[in-house]
Amino acid sequence: MKNIFKFILNIIPRPLLIRLSYLIRPILAFFLKGTKFTDPIDGKRFNTFLPYGYGNQRNNVLSPSTLSLERHRLLWLYLKNETNFFSEKLKTDTVPRVLHFAPEQCFLKRFKALTHLEYTTTDLESPIADVKADICNLPFKDNSYDIILCNHVLEHIPDDVKAMKELYRVMKVGGMGVFQIPQDLNRAITFEDNSITNKKERAKIFGQYDHVRVYGRDYFDKLRAVGFKVNAVDYTATLSAKAIETYCLAKGELIPIVYK
Repeated sequence: MKNIFKFILNIIPRPLLIRLSYLIRPILAFFLKGTKFTDPIDGKRFNTFLPYGYGNQRNNVLSPSTLSLERHRLLWLYLKNETNFFSEKLKTDTVPRVLHFAPEQCFLKRFKALTHLEYTTTDLESPIADVKADICNLPFKDNSYDIILCNHVLEHIPDDVKAMKELYRVMKVGGMGVFQIPQDLNRAITFEDNSITNKKERAKIFGQYDHVRVYGRDYFDKLRAVGFKVNAVDYTATLSAKAIETYCLAKGELIPIVYK
């Protein structure tokens, strides 16, 4: 099964893969249902999760029902337990505006259903985004959004500093964001090499054929240099070993929470 999933991920273009996944998801959820693991996003339980990875595949990480990965489930738990994101209490004098880049299927319908938010999705290629836009040249006014979600996007962008500056520009003063990225915490310095053009080699080195870098611990400093205040949250440190296992989370993964 690992080889099949790896082949599919590397051969089928991402926009088509997103469309096909809507058809496949119910079938996978039916055949893999059980009691060992739980997806906290929808509460469904399974005997196993699916493997995932463009290069080296990780076992037991892709939820059959929501198609969430470790980072999605971790973010869901953080937003649910540690913030007012899902609560009417988030309302102020105006409806909070949320901008979500490259919206993930596991979040899209659930976030759209939150009536106390004004929720907008954007991406250059995604077939499920509301606004087609280049993250380096956004069609939004300065200080437009209270909350920005931009997860596993910046590693695809050649000029990530320019993208960060655009994110800073459109965020309101006092706003917050979540900018998750694939990160190697053993690296002090981010690594990129544009001379590596072979897709298999890129997948092996960068984790995915369309990634342009591997972020190190200096990622947070790059955000701070743009102007953001950054809090790198190790939310798994607050969870029990049983919860980490049950929800199939990556222990020690950091959630970059940013503020303007």
